[in-house]
Amino acid sequence: MEFSKLTRVAIYIRVSTTMQAENGESLNVQRTQLTTYAQMMLNALPENIVIFEDAGYSGKNMDRPKFQDMMSQIRAGKFSHLLVWKIDRISRNLLDFSMMYKELKELGVTFVSKNEQFDTSTAMGEAMLKIILVFAELERNMTSERVTHTMIAMAQSGRWNGGCVPFGYTYRTEGEKKEKQIFEIDKGEAVLVQEIFDLYEQERSIVREAKILNDRNAISRYGHEWSPVTVHLVLRNIFYVGDYRYNALREGDRSKPKPESEWIIVKDHHPAIISREQFARVQAILKANKRYRKDMAPASSRERIHIFGGLLFCGNCGKPLNNSVSNKKADGWQYSNYPCPTRRRSSNKCTGKSTSDPVVGEFVFNYILNMLNAQKGFKDIQTPAQLQDRLLFGDAFHNVISIDSDGLNSFFNLLSSGNISGAIYGKDVAVSKSKTAKVDPELVRLRKEKKRLERALDRLLNTYIMSDRPISENEYIRKRTDLETLLSDVNDKLGIAQSEEVQMALTDSEFLTKASQFIIGQKLSNRLYINYKNLAQSVDPSVLKTFVVSVIDNIVIYNGKVKSIVFRNGLAATFEYSSI
Repeated sequence: MEFSKLTRVAIYIRVSTTMQAENGESLNVQRTQLTTYAQMMLNALPENIVIFEDAGYSGKNMDRPKFQDMMSQIRAGKFSHLLVWKIDRISRNLLDFSMMYKELKELGVTFVSKNEQFDTSTAMGEAMLKIILVFAELERNMTSERVTHTMIAMAQSGRWNGGCVPFGYTYRTEGEKKEKQIFEIDKGEAVLVQEIFDLYEQERSIVREAKILNDRNAISRYGHEWSPVTVHLVLRNIFYVGDYRYNALREGDRSKPKPESEWIIVKDHHPAIISREQFARVQAILKANKRYRKDMAPASSRERIHIFGGLLFCGNCGKPLNNSVSNKKADGWQYSNYPCPTRRRSSNKCTGKSTSDPVVGEFVFNYILNMLNAQKGFKDIQTPAQLQDRLLFGDAFHNVISIDSDGLNSFFNLLSSGNISGAIYGKDVAVSKSKTAKVDPELVRLRKEKKRLERALDRLLNTYIMSDRPISENEYIRKRTDLETLLSDVNDKLGIAQSEEVQMALTDSEFLTKASQFIIGQKLSNRLYINYKNLAQSVDPSVLKTFVVSVIDNIVIYNGKVKSIVFRNGLAATFEYSSI
């Protein structure tokens, strides 16, 4: 399409809130008045005026569809002027606007704001534009600082800053101005909170605990099942010991804590559900699990690959086992040993024996092999006792008396249900790069909720600063507090959910995990017993590692032997020995 050299005007209009539309800044008002202005003041013909409009988009950044379309056409030389209602319709960010304005100058396009009454084709108009932008950003930053200080002052005085009341508590206010805030224990929910803490000390796995809670038909406040994410949120919430903590996480990146000197902690703020001693024990376990999980990172990031590193825990003292390297054997094989870190300390010595790859590997891989074979021949298995015989087949289990009934019955019921598609742990897994990876629906929901709340916060600030009839500061603070608390909660859940997602896959590519399962599956296929040494010497250690961490959550070692295994799907088995 050919354009003449007459004045051609791109009109950009935007509103981000319903309130702005009601107060005279609707798209219709902007569209009508700007079109008239372009014709009367800029001498543009009606056919040389094009309107670009974004409804319901914040001015925080320039990631808006019609705005980007307009800029593409401006770069193509289709317009001589860009006309807006106010400069904040383009952006409230000084850096973004400055970069856009610099580009307009280079393209020879004049920027005009109707309501600020300046035209950047003149030196005075350009100067006024820069001054207005500086003060607009200053006002925005000062508002943010003032609100933050108000909320911190409220927290320091022990006042609740709003948001979701933690599971296990109810909340109400009293007084004419609702100045008295009261938290009370919800007895029904508190019983479940105590159970969550007790169960984690016993299981040491949030994956396993979530499955147990759901098997017991325990539900959340809103009737949902428990996930590792929601269990983790309860376990690390200091609110349950009666303390109120505020200002602990960085704004913009809620996964990173602020320095403890900036935290606001009001002790004995409300009745406690969990004792401080138990809370400290649980935090120590969570911290230890997190620290030792780094041994489960992709094997390529380390020189030495410890196949079971990060998965093993001492059944005597509960500590994660360390990793060390054995001396090289005569045939050149060098494997990993796993001693208890407290065994050599001068005090609190642990009496638990260390273990090694050959011991754990022989046991674990043959148990997985027996699970696969039991699935394959389940038509001939009539009772849990018969299933146990299949699972304990082979020399690796010669001194194992039995498997605990809960774990055995869970696996029996799973096989009986007929809901298993394909093999359970790697056998016959098809390798395909093109297959779309499944996305956790909880992650999808949390990401959508995060975007919604961020847009709501932007719209609230726009209304407070820019509207002709802005809301009061008290109302703004109250609404912002509610939104930020909800956003903080979503960010917390999102961070943990993403961490769980990574932890479950432990590789950037679903293809690598499936390939590892496929290779191991072939090694286990059509066999009755696996010699771990032969397996380890015939398969790359990184492949073994990737397979192991993709199917196993943790393994407890008691006096050098495998006491229990918890799998990623929540199945578990605890073993009783004739001598241990």
